[in-house]
Amino acid sequence: MTYMAKALEYAFLYLIFPGFLFSSAMGLLIGWIDRKVTARIQWRVGPPWYQNFIDVLKLLLYKETLVPEGVSKTFFLGMPAVAMASATLVSTIILVINAIPQKGFIGDLIVLVYLLAMPSIALMLGAFASQNPLASLGASREMKLMLSYELPFILSLVVPIMKSGYSIRLGDILIKQANNGSLIGSPSGAISFFVMLLCIQAKLGFVPFDISEAETEIMAGAYIEYSGKALGIFKLAKAIMTFAVPIFLITLYFGGIKFSPVGFIKTILQFILILVLMIVIKNTNPRVRIDQALKFFWGPVALLAVLSVALAYLGY
Repeated sequence: MTYMAKALEYAFLYLIFPGFLFSSAMGLLIGWIDRKVTARIQWRVGPPWYQNFIDVLKLLLYKETLVPEGVSKTFFLGMPAVAMASATLVSTIILVINAIPQKGFIGDLIVLVYLLAMPSIALMLGAFASQNPLASLGASREMKLMLSYELPFILSLVVPIMKSGYSIRLGDILIKQANNGSLIGSPSGAISFFVMLLCIQAKLGFVPFDISEAETEIMAGAYIEYSGKALGIFKLAKAIMTFAVPIFLITLYFGGIKFSPVGFIKTILQFILILVLMIVIKNTNPRVRIDQALKFFWGPVALLAVLSVALAYLGY
């Protein structure tokens, strides 16, 4: 009975709440908010709240999944599943640790860093496997973009680690902030948060860093050969990441999710703040070239990340 209870618990956590179903629903709703706000900025009405759900269900249930001739069907169709599984694990781990910090394990932050990178890696491998030259170009851009933003991303992540007594457990970071105040209130934390926000914008493939997709240049790039269920799964993975990443930032810099009535309202406002910042960046910047992105992340953004680490080391 113990094993059966454990199995049911894990099935509930990873499939229902806060796992795949909950994270997918929240991600699709957040995608609608993004589209609606963007439409209002552009003086358009925008889609209804259920539009993203319809789009994904149409891909999953009704559209044909085409596989390019001569490619490995298992590998080509397996990459979307890897992306979705990784995104689901990220969302579930972050939410569970926020609810019960003791549920974390030593090195869970490092595991999250790897899992956050997996959707991009899966997209690159799937695009290369398709043998389409435009998909390969998109994958090449995604690889270069990933190499550019991962440096400041890791450097900015060092700040919460240092501030929590050099712990790589997410639970310890939460407990430290509960005792000493949110990290965003310190100079090093504020700079680190800003750097992380820019890196997340690139990690999610949002404008101005949608270089690997670039519909007007390479016709969807890395996604060009994907259709039907495979494309729907990739879209679900991106939706889950769009929901999980702001929660990740709230956990690192705002003290995590508060479950009291007042605290939960504050958490929602923090989530909205991060989402608004991401949408504003999307709608006020044109797409950059890959060489510009490399110079941007390896130049001023990396220097800001180094500055935040130095300030954290000095106790600021």
